Amino acid sequence: RCENLVEVYFQLQQQVMAASTELGPELLPRLLERFDEVLSSLVKSSFLVEKQPPQVLKTQTKFQASVRFLLGPRLLKAAPKPYMVRADMVTEKQARELELSNYSNTLSESTGEILHNTVALETNPTSGNCCANFKNVLLKKIKRCERKGSESVTEEKCAVLFSTNVTLTPSNVSIPLQVLSLPIVVIVHGNQDNNAKATVLWDNAFSDIDRVPFVVAERVPWDKMCDTLNLKFMAEVQTTKGLLKEHYFFLAQKIFNDHSASPEDFQSRHVSWAQFNKEILPGRGFTFWQWFDGVLDLTKRCLKSYWSDRLIMGFISKQYVCKLLSMQPDGTFLLRFSDSEIGGVTIAYVMRGKDGSSQVENIQPFSAKDLSIRSLGDRIRDLGQLRNLYPNIPKDQAFGSHYNSEWGGLG
Repeated sequence: RCENLVEVYFQLQQQVMAASTELGPELLPRLLERFDEVLSSLVKSSFLVEKQPPQVLKTQTKFQASVRFLLGPRLLKAAPKPYMVRADMVTEKQARELELSNYSNTLSESTGEILHNTVALETNPTSGNCCANFKNVLLKKIKRCERKGSESVTEEKCAVLFSTNVTLTPSNVSIPLQVLSLPIVVIVHGNQDNNAKATVLWDNAFSDIDRVPFVVAERVPWDKMCDTLNLKFMAEVQTTKGLLKEHYFFLAQKIFNDHSASPEDFQSRHVSWAQFNKEILPGRGFTFWQWFDGVLDLTKRCLKSYWSDRLIMGFISKQYVCKLLSMQPDGTFLLRFSDSEIGGVTIAYVMRGKDGSSQVENIQPFSAKDLSIRSLGDRIRDLGQLRNLYPNIPKDQAFGSHYNSEWGGLG
């Protein structure tokens, strides 16, 4: 614990002062200077962000954050008045310069205007924690940087710098305390949210702990991307049922635009940031992430229970659906996420002619708006041509618990 280290520090300092005569006029000042350096380093490292600001931050929107000074209860109890902590926006370049200076430099200019950005650092009498709680902070405006090449505003990372100066008694040593938030992408309109989330997800998943702010790899192993997509899916949908191997295979085919490789082939590949959220998917008007995020949103809002019951195959190509269903009895169906639309789920089913020939049909995808009007379960019950969920589960058995109790009521 930090407090225990400080006690050890003060005990050692007292022992050195007691032995000052034996140490001599040359060694004593060097020891005391070294003690001050150790104390400064310890104090600085105990200033932490306890509650991070939102990593996608919209201007003109209030947000909350808090910082905690672990050594505050021990070192600041004799302070005549509370110290004030200030919150400022800094660019990636400024964050890098601060880190390289070991947070000894002061900020020359904030990159954005934050309202209500000064809060007292106070010790809570109940918990004993020394914190500054920013409850009604508002980023009024942001000053954009010059961007590199094809970089968009939603790829621009900044951070909130929390700073204060404390004076330690009885030595009257003044120590600057500074700590950076996690990287933040600032947006000015809701339609930038999707791309901003991609930047944050990539940074959180693939950055090294001891990096220079805010450097992150441009290419990452596909298996790491699979882990990231799976964790994101389960967290957003709030389900324990994650993605399966066959889902990863479909996603790999999609992001790499390769339908000839085997699942094993993809395991050795690397995926780039451009493939993730800059390059438009072939024949579509959106990127891989924009499509995947649409699936996340739809599943979270309308399909959580169906997904958790494993009633939705979801991540599967139209071509593979035809292969699965073409040999099945009339009326066999499955559910897949739409390839052509963002945030749609479609029902594919097989129809057999009198001559035994089969035809696989795909119903127009349902959006979140459609499913808020009438639920997926009730829509499946309504469609008489649907009989068995692939491979052979009667639809009432599979979806009965998802039917609305009123036959004609809205889902």
